[in-house]
Amino acid sequence: MKQAISIDESCRADHMRISEYRRELPGVIDTIIESMNDEECFAHIGDDPLNFGNSVTDMIDHFREIIFPGYFSKEKIDGANLKYTTGRTLAKLYEILSEQLIHVLRHDCLRYGQKCIECEQKGYDIALFTIRQIPQLRKQIAEDVRGAYEGDPAAKSHDEIIFSYPGLYAICVYRIAHVLYSQGVPQLPRIMTEHAHSLTGIDIHPGAAIGNRFVIDHGTGIVIGETTRIGDNVRIYQNVTIGALSLPPGAGPKLREAKRHPTIEDNVIIYSGATILGGETVIGRDTIIGGNVWLTESVPPETKVFIEPPRLIYKNHENGRKRTEEPHAEHTP
Repeated sequence: MKQAISIDESCRADHMRISEYRRELPGVIDTIIESMNDEECFAHIGDDPLNFGNSVTDMIDHFREIIFPGYFSKEKIDGANLKYTTGRTLAKLYEILSEQLIHVLRHDCLRYGQKCIECEQKGYDIALFTIRQIPQLRKQIAEDVRGAYEGDPAAKSHDEIIFSYPGLYAICVYRIAHVLYSQGVPQLPRIMTEHAHSLTGIDIHPGAAIGNRFVIDHGTGIVIGETTRIGDNVRIYQNVTIGALSLPPGAGPKLREAKRHPTIEDNVIIYSGATILGGETVIGRDTIIGGNVWLTESVPPETKVFIEPPRLIYKNHENGRKRTEEPHAEHTP
């Protein structure tokens, strides 16, 4: 009985302590609200919220259903229902896309006091323009699939690439987002490519200009900056950075519209771990950039760039002997 009374008293004490803690919350809330008046921090009070939720994911899924008909549909598609299912998917896509476009255009217009651009009308116009690009997008992405298949002996079919290659997914989302970016759409293109980034580890800024038959082999850890220019038939491997040189503090506003990222010409291969930086850096056509190469200057066409292989040391744990292997005179990527 004594033990039961003791437990009961302990529970009451715990309950009282919890109540005491909760009584502190109003004071904490007042402090936080006061901090929201600090103009040095960021707040979004009084502005319409940007509620993307599942809309961006649904939008990308609908785009892929139309770009690859029959691949990602929830029902069988044949000649009997092709027009109906395409029309249904396209109508839903147009509804989501136009709604999101109007939302982001109006948000920026009101939040930053911009001159009225008739957000609703412009949103519908851009949505229709983007959907009209789908035939061209289908052709361009089909070339990306063929490029991946022809250069990857591990790929057993085009279907395998479409269904499972993260590089193709990231490229597909980038190409759609790039159309929106080219129309001056705020927020949405970057949110789309960052969604792909979160799924694949491949970060392609929607502002980058990328040619036909672009292939990302393996993917993961890839960064392609906003002002990058990439030609046709370019293949890059995992952990490649095509980025900007480091900038001094405060340089952002001055260089925001400048070309800060490299140009990669046609038929270039960039192997894993390579880093290429700088807006004036040009990698000439038909060039091979070897693994782990660091470049901040241009490379002429038809060049192989590689690093000296390291000296390898083999140590036998049984007798403690070491054997050093000298690097070869020439190493090709």
